[in-house]
Amino acid sequence: MYIPALKTNYKNEIVPALMKEFGYTTVMQVPRLNKIVLNQGVGQAIADKKLLEFSVKELTDITGQKAVQTYSTKDISNFKLRRNMPIGVTVTLRKEKMFEFLERLISVALPRIRDFKGINAKLDGRGNYTLGITEQIIFPEIDLDKIAKIMGLQITFVTSARTDEEGLALLRHFGLPFKNTKN
Repeated sequence: MYIPALKTNYKNEIVPALMKEFGYTTVMQVPRLNKIVLNQGVGQAIADKKLLEFSVKELTDITGQKAVQTYSTKDISNFKLRRNMPIGVTVTLRKEKMFEFLERLISVALPRIRDFKGINAKLDGRGNYTLGITEQIIFPEIDLDKIAKIMGLQITFVTSARTDEEGLALLRHFGLPFKNTKN
C-alpha cells in the first residue's frame, strides 16, 4: 500500500521533534494536520456561468479530487446577487491526498511564485493557517493555454493544535517556508 513521504516523515521525525520541543508526555498530544481546504471565490460567475465550470475543473486538476460549487446564502442587491446562486468552488482534502497535495505545494508550486521570499506567519489564534495565492497558474497541473481567467485561491491548513505557536511549529516542520522564522 502506498504511503506518502510526508506522512512517513511526520510519524518518524516530526512527532518526536515536537514532543521534545513542547515537552509532550504522549504522542496523542502532538498536533496533527486534520485537513487542507482549498477555496476559490468566483464573484464574476454572476455574469459568466462558464467561469465556474473552469474553476471546478482547475481545482479538480490541482487536487486530484472533485471540487464542489458553493452557493450564496443571502440576497445582496449591490452585487446583483440572489440567494442560492453559485459563487465559488471548494475542495476538502484529508489523509493521503492531503499529504500528497502538501508535498506538491511545498516542493513545486510555492517555488514557482515570482519574487518569492516566504509566506507570512500569521495564524488564526487556534493553530490554523490560511495561505492566499494570487494566481492559480503556479500549479504545474494547470495548462496555461486553457485558462479562462487568472484567479486566486485560499488554502487553509486545519490542525489539531491548541495555540498558534504549536500550529506554526507543526507547519514549519512540514516544510512550509515562513518569512523571518528559523527552520
